[in-house]
Parts: sequence; C-alpha cells; structure tokens
Amino acid sequence: MQLKNKDYMQVLSVFELAGNPVKAEAFGNGHINDTLKVTMENGEAKYILQRINHAIFTNVEMLQLNIQTVTAHIRRKLEARGEPDIDRKVLTLIPTADGRTYHFDGENYWRVCLMIPRSRSYDGVNEKLSYEAGKAFGDFQLMLSDLPEGALGETIPNFHNMEFRLQQFRDAVKANHAGRLDNIAELVDAIEKRAAAMCAQEELYRAGKLKKRTNHCDTKVNNILFDEHSDQVLCVIDLDTVMPGFVLSDIGDFIRTGANAGAEDDENLDRVYVNMDIFKAYTRGYMETAKHFLTPLEIGMLPYGGRLLTYMQTVRFLTDYINGDTYYKIHYPEHNLVRGKAQFKLLQSLEAHAEEMDRFMEMF
Repeated sequence: MQLKNKDYMQVLSVFELAGNPVKAEAFGNGHINDTLKVTMENGEAKYILQRINHAIFTNVEMLQLNIQTVTAHIRRKLEARGEPDIDRKVLTLIPTADGRTYHFDGENYWRVCLMIPRSRSYDGVNEKLSYEAGKAFGDFQLMLSDLPEGALGETIPNFHNMEFRLQQFRDAVKANHAGRLDNIAELVDAIEKRAAAMCAQEELYRAGKLKKRTNHCDTKVNNILFDEHSDQVLCVIDLDTVMPGFVLSDIGDFIRTGANAGAEDDENLDRVYVNMDIFKAYTRGYMETAKHFLTPLEIGMLPYGGRLLTYMQTVRFLTDYINGDTYYKIHYPEHNLVRGKAQFKLLQSLEAHAEEMDRFMEMF
C-alpha cells in the first residue's frame, strides 16, 4: 500500500517528537520493514519512521519490548564505561503520547527512533571494515552477555534452528508442490549427506555443552553505522532479530555474506568462494571484544558457524524453490535455484578451507 506524505504526518503526530515534521521519504535499502527519513520544519533530518512488517514479526509487542530491553541495557553499559556522545552509540526509541514504543493505526504497526547524526553505512566490505565490524558485533554481544535468561523473546521462532530448517526442507521435498524436485536431485543428496553434522549445535545444547546467548542474528556490515568523518564504529542497528541463540549465528552470517567473494545470487559460480583475508580480519576484530565471555568450545566452533549458516541458507533457498517461491522475493523464475547453487558453492569453499580456519583460531 502506497501512502502519501500526509498519511505519514498523521502517524507521526502520535509520537512525542521535538518539533514539527514536514516530510517523510524512503530511506536505506532494507528488505523487511519500510523505512523513512523524517525531515523537520527547520530542515533537519532528525527521526526515522518505520512501518514494521507484521507478516514476519507477528508479535510486535514482544519485538518492541526486546528492542527496548536491549537498548536500555547497552545504554547502561556505555554510561558505566564513561562513553561520550551516547545518543550516537545506541538507538533511542521515541514513545507515543501514551508511552508505548509503537503505534497501531488499525492496519499497520509503526515506530520512531532518533536518527544517528553524522553517520554512514556501507554495503561492501574490505579488511579494515571487516575488522571494525567484527569488533562492533563482538562488543554488542559482550554488552548483552549478562542479560538474564528469559529477558528476550524469539521474534522469529526457530530462526537459526538447523533441525527446524531441515524439517521444512524435507517436508518440501516430500510434497514437491511445484514439481521441481528432478531439477535438484544432486543438491538434495548433498544436503542430506551433511545434515547430521550440521545439527551439532542443537545436540550440544541438549547435552548442556553449548549455551544460548543474546545474538544480533543479522550481522551484515550495513547494520553498523560509522562516523562519517573518522569511520569509527558508532552503533549497531536493525535490532529486530536480536534474540536468544548461539554465537555461531553472528560470526557465521558475516562469513556467509561479507567473506563471499561473489554475490549471494551469483550465476557465475567461479566468482563464489571464501575470501580468507576478510574472514581473518572479521574474526580478529570479533575475538578482540568477544573472547572475554566465549567458552573454549565456542571459540573452536566459530569457523563451523560459517559453514552452518551457509548450509542453512542453501537449505532455505532450495526449500523455497521446491515450494514454488512462496517466501523470498524473486526477480526471475529460477532465482531461488541460482541462490541455492551459489550458497552451496560457497559452502564447498568453506569446507575446503576448514583446516586453515581452525588453525587460525588457535592463535586465540
């Protein structure tokens, strides 16, 4: 549904803003929520307005309570450190007139936060940005590592549960709704061949050897804001998927996205392989901050996290392909198949470098 500026102004009137908004326009390149930059009467872009995707985040009250809990906890940690300019280093939610952190207009859910001034984000990575991103996400987990159990809910249940994703895949294979199974028989066999090994984190958790922690669960470099002049990390953003899980998710998803020399949907598989320099830079930064709370088992399993999240995304793309493209947006009929093949190629590259990655972890 396309809304007009006056509709946005009506939504904004519910929130406790300092000043009068005059314009809301599309901002950023997020794929889930609709994000708008709000310009005030004095010409200042001061707020971010978001329409929450209620189809994905079905429990908005839990979602917003999670974000409120996380940002308040980080703010206290920054204050205890004596950090200056804290409003640029943690998101600030703006309440409605009745004190809520979101507004439901009868059809859509909305929220507002302060815009982080003098900041920028990046979509691509190099070694320096990867190192800074590793430090940022490691510190993010460190500051939240003492949140008590039960403080956060699962905004997307079973989001990074490999056993659950495999069951979805097997159900899709059994039903074969779109009649596409013959196209990917070899890939189905390859997935099943690796299935037992890729469910290790759930088994270790049940055995009491691996614990759940607070994770970001979407560790892409564009979810970090940098100072526009110094390129120092300011703030980790996009907190919708912050929830309990395993630390393997956060390092694994960055390896899957940032350390891939090709594109997630690259049709030329020769371009798809793991960039070891990016892996090492991110891991070095991550361990600089996260090593203070990680167990030896978690540290040793971090490279496995890269293989796990890449395998998981292979499974998810192929599940959607088999089902007839019902979940992910596609740009052409075979898009999910291309994505699945590209992710599997990256997985094979990660497997080929597994020993090298394990040796690298020994330095920590």
